[in-house]
Amino acid sequence: MAPLFDDPRIDHLFPFLHAASPALHEAIATQAVATTLPAGAFVCMEGNACAHLPLVLEGNARVYKLSDDGRPITLYRIRPGESCILTASCILSDRLFPAFAEAETDVDALVIPAPLFQDWFDQFRAWRTYVFDLLSRRLTTVIELVEEVAFHRVDERLAAYLAEAGATSSRLERTHEHIAADLGTSREVVSRILKEFEHRGWVALTRGVVHLRDVPALATMSTP
Repeated sequence: MAPLFDDPRIDHLFPFLHAASPALHEAIATQAVATTLPAGAFVCMEGNACAHLPLVLEGNARVYKLSDDGRPITLYRIRPGESCILTASCILSDRLFPAFAEAETDVDALVIPAPLFQDWFDQFRAWRTYVFDLLSRRLTTVIELVEEVAFHRVDERLAAYLAEAGATSSRLERTHEHIAADLGTSREVVSRILKEFEHRGWVALTRGVVHLRDVPALATMSTP
């Protein structure tokens, strides 16, 4: 890892810095650290102390919980321009990380050591605003996830998941196990429902890919 003195992605991905003080810009330029994590590496594991806050510049990471029987459910993803609110919360409250965070792709990130994160939170209004805005947006995401799991059938949720993917591409390159983790269900349930969708002509299945053939039908199915 090395200090990041100049990276044009920073101002583009983190617009809160446009209104930040020169002192915060200087702090990030001289004290943040650039790092790269390979796909599959853990950013943080359940029960770990949070030593750093990552600001993602490129790539995706996934934050998830494991059920008692070892089944994962995705809480949220961290994409370029985002950070991990659970990490921020743990640093502020001095608690251990309550989930798992894993790089899904190679990830370039700025890493803010925990003591600096806390100092900046006290010193810089723009930094506090960014953290509180991140908390608000992530809380909404998690509440939506709880509502989906608690109140919607798996076939409706899977149809909505596929319809959302179909808005930008006719191919969803994810395994049944990966989709199951996103939806908080089992791979067997996802495979069974996908087979039914394939029978209806809405999708076609090949290894590691779901081909989206009838997105309007999936969108209709997703509406209870």
